[in-house]
Amino acid sequence: MQPTATVLVYSDDSHTREQVRLATGRRPAPDVPVVEFVECATPAAVVRELDKGGIDVCVLDGEAVPVGGMGVCRQIKDEVFDCPPVLLLIGRPQDAWLATWSRAEAAVTLPVEPVEFAQALASLLRTKRLQSA
Repeated sequence: MQPTATVLVYSDDSHTREQVRLATGRRPAPDVPVVEFVECATPAAVVRELDKGGIDVCVLDGEAVPVGGMGVCRQIKDEVFDCPPVLLLIGRPQDAWLATWSRAEAAVTLPVEPVEFAQALASLLRTKRLQSA
C-alpha cells in the first residue's frame, strides 16, 4: 500500500478549496506521497482537525471571512503542539510580509496558479517527511 499525506485546506469559499484540490491533483510531485484532503470552512473546524492529529500540511486562505488564514495560522502556531507546516494563500504578493508575521512556512498568491502551488506544497511535504524520519 502506498503512503499518503493529509493536507488540511481552510477557506470559507468552496471555489478556493476546489482550486487547491485541482492544483494538487493526486500528488503535487512524483517524489511525495499521494494527497488526501481534509476541508474546513471555519476556524473552529481547523482546530478540531488539528487536535485529532494526522495532518501533514495546512493550506490556509488568507482572504477567508470572518477570520483570515493569517490569523488562524498565528493562532495554531501558538496553540497546537508540533503544528504542521502552513502554506498560506495571500491576495497580493505584497502581503508576503504578513505571511511571515503569521509564521507560515510558505505563501502563494490567489488565484491559485497550479505549478507554483504544487511546488510550494511539495516542498512542505518533503520537509515534513524529513522531520518525521
